[in-house]
Formats: sequence, structure tokens, C-alpha cells
Amino acid sequence: MTAKDRARREAVRLQATEMFAQGTSQAEVARLLRVSPMSASRWYRSRQAGGTAALASKGPAGWPCRLNEEQRERLEAELRAGPAAHGWCEDQRWTLARVAELIARLFHLRSSLRGVSLLLHRMGGSPRMSVHRAAERDEVAITWWRTERWQRIKRRRRLRAHGSASTTKPARSSRPPRARTWSRRGHPPVVTVSGKGSDRVSIAGLVCCKPHRRSRLIYRIRLHRGHKDERRSFAERDYADLLDAAHQQLGAPIVLVGDNVNTHISRAMQSYIAARDWLTVYRLPAYALELNPAEGIWANLRNGLGNLAVTGLDALNAIIKTRLKRMQYRPDLITGFFNETGLSFELA
Repeated sequence: MTAKDRARREAVRLQATEMFAQGTSQAEVARLLRVSPMSASRWYRSRQAGGTAALASKGPAGWPCRLNEEQRERLEAELRAGPAAHGWCEDQRWTLARVAELIARLFHLRSSLRGVSLLLHRMGGSPRMSVHRAAERDEVAITWWRTERWQRIKRRRRLRAHGSASTTKPARSSRPPRARTWSRRGHPPVVTVSGKGSDRVSIAGLVCCKPHRRSRLIYRIRLHRGHKDERRSFAERDYADLLDAAHQQLGAPIVLVGDNVNTHISRAMQSYIAARDWLTVYRLPAYALELNPAEGIWANLRNGLGNLAVTGLDALNAIIKTRLKRMQYRPDLITGFFNETGLSFELA
């Protein structure tokens, strides 16, 4: 537990002592502070026995850390520099063994893997999935888009609706994405899937957000059954139809913030955009997926399809529609995907 977390919990306990002093019951304290009745009862007994000082934080539990505050800050800075800065160029993962070796290099201390794990948790770390970023990203352009271009988009007061668009997602075949599952050691789990790879499902969607209004998800699905001369992705006409449907549902002009997929910036698409006076289009910087709230939609959808075994394209289509329909009935979830981008409708 970090020092910040300990201070937060101590503040809750001290607030409980003030409520006890005012005559508030244990059950009421547990309800107001959103803690268990057992915790409220334990705090009450501790206060009765030792006063308010008995509920003060006693510091981190367990043995004292072998690294002082200055050394921990240096270790955290070296970890932020990445494994490549310390000679591990084959991949960009911080494993416990590597962190233990780094500690030995920096401070000449030998640490067990268990001790390194406890140290990293004490510093606020935890094992997480890495986020891939394209090497071709222009960080200056992305920062400018966040601070300058987004501010201009928000100041378009004459437009009453705001939208954010995503690329058409890479088609989903009948082979599901792999996901972790439990099995006995030495016996890898087997998921039976279709061996055919010609049937695919493509999805295009719009995350529609507006201040003080319910967020919406508007999408279209295209099935590819492997027929001869069949287009395997969305065409410009399909995107135009999606925008027309969104305009009809929202009933207001649209500010579209989209990515730079070829079909989104083609001449045909530009002609469709020019023919719609209610549509204003801005483009995201290249390789800036974290600015697109629809990426959260697709990630949530993929997570629900792990190890999914379907019997055919129609069954996969029905499952995808069901998952997307559930998201449509959860506007707070859609708003959360927008908030995750770090963008805001508040004027600076």
C-alpha cells in the first residue's frame, strides 16, 4: 500500500472517530463511510480503548524497506526509462528478475523475487498489459491537437451536436481471439474453431457525445461471405449512409472527429462530406488511437469474444450485435470511453 493510500484510509478512520464522538451508531457510520460493519465495530472498540491515537496510521506493515525514499525515487526513474536503457533490448518488459538485477546494479543489494514484488507493490506498481504505441507517432503534433485543435472544436457554439468516429475495425473472422483460461499444467486448453477463414464481419461505428446529454453508439455491420468479387471492407458510400443515419437520429448538425483511414480521406469521401452542409470534419493525428473513444468500444467487444466458438458467420453476427446492443443501453460506459481519452468539453 502506498503512502497516499495509507493517508486516505487514515482519514476515513479519523472521520469515523468524529462521528462516534457525535453519537452516531456503528451501523450508520458503516453506511455513510461505505465500510463493512465489522470495520466500524473494530474502530469503535479501538477508540474506546486508546482514543483517537489508536486509529492513526502506523506506517507500512511488514519489515522496513531496505531502500530509503531517495533510492526508491531513483529506482522509479530508472524503471520509467525502460528496459532498453539498461541493456535489455530483446523486449520491453520489466520482469521481477530484471528489476532485481537493476537493484543490484544501482544499490549493490541482492533481493529475492518475492521481495522485489513487495517493493514494486509498495511503490504503487502492479503487473499490467502493455500498451503498444507506433514508432511513427509525432508526439508534438498529438500534443498540439490536444491543446489547440480540440479547443477550437469545442468552441463551435453554432453546432449543437458533437460526434467522434472510429475507423472500420479489422474484420472479425469466425476464429476468435485467444484469451487466458485455467487448465491443468502440461495440458493446454483446446478451443474448437472453424478452419475456414473467408467469412468475416466488419464493423463501423460512431461514438456520439454531447455535454449534459446521453452518449450514444451508432454502428453498422457488414458481412463478408467469401463470394467472388465481393468487397471485403466498408466503402465510402457505406460511411456516408452511416453518417446520414446518425444525423437523422441525432436531429442536429454533427462535428465529426475521425481517423485517417484511406477510405475516410479519399476523394469520393471528400465529395460526400462536401455535399452535407450539416457535417464538419476534423482529423485526428496519425497513430493517436488513444484519442479515439471508439477504440474503447472495440477493445471491450474483443474482450468479450475471447475463446468464443461459433458455428458460422450468422451466429458470430448475432453475438456481436448482442454485445453492441448492451453497450448502447449503457450510456455511462460510452461516456467512460470518451473520458478515457483525456479530452473534455469544458472550455479552457
